[in-house]
Amino acid sequence: MSFYKQHPLTCDSKDFWGQVKRTVNGKPVPREQIQMIVDAVQDGLALGPEDHFLDLCCGNGALSTFFFAACGGGLGVDFSEPLIETAKANFEQPPNFIYQLADVLDYANNEPQPERFTKALCYGSFQYLAKDAAEALLAVLRRRFVGLRRLYLGNLPDRQRMGEFFRPESYTPGVEDDPGSPIGVWRARHDIAQLASQTGWVAEFRIMPGDFYAAHYRFDAILRR
Repeated sequence: MSFYKQHPLTCDSKDFWGQVKRTVNGKPVPREQIQMIVDAVQDGLALGPEDHFLDLCCGNGALSTFFFAACGGGLGVDFSEPLIETAKANFEQPPNFIYQLADVLDYANNEPQPERFTKALCYGSFQYLAKDAAEALLAVLRRRFVGLRRLYLGNLPDRQRMGEFFRPESYTPGVEDDPGSPIGVWRARHDIAQLASQTGWVAEFRIMPGDFYAAHYRFDAILRR
């Protein structure tokens, strides 16, 4: 994950999607693709002005800002200093919408007012958590964040559709279990359902529309109490 501390420094300061590798063939995904993400998350979380929103692994805030606009308040958390600096410089709107530098598990264990959050998102990043860390994060969100009604885990690589992503010559055995690999840990829906059940959540699954750039090998999960 040190990649996300170093890679942003190689990008233009306004290349927000390039900084977080939201790209296809090295080019930032088109605006209509970003809008598909926004629509899916807003629908899945049923975001409204009464919600206080938490974005875990928020990156540079370019995606968070769409959801902040629909809510009464929000916080984005990420461990990458250059990404949080970009978020603060371009998207932060204190005191209602704030970005914080922290490891998400450390943050979740130490947030002083966890009860204020009603909806949460972890988009394109949950797969970079090893099994123990992923389980610990879901558990502490369930235990400490008592007002949290929905948690959206987005863009998860589907273990059952690995063959639609890897060509035989590009596949390295075991890479699907490596949280430090470029794609992270590949989990099947039943893996996410089991993690959710073990930590007190109920999981619902969704797939993006067919014209979404990653629809053929990823899925989303919505966790509820």
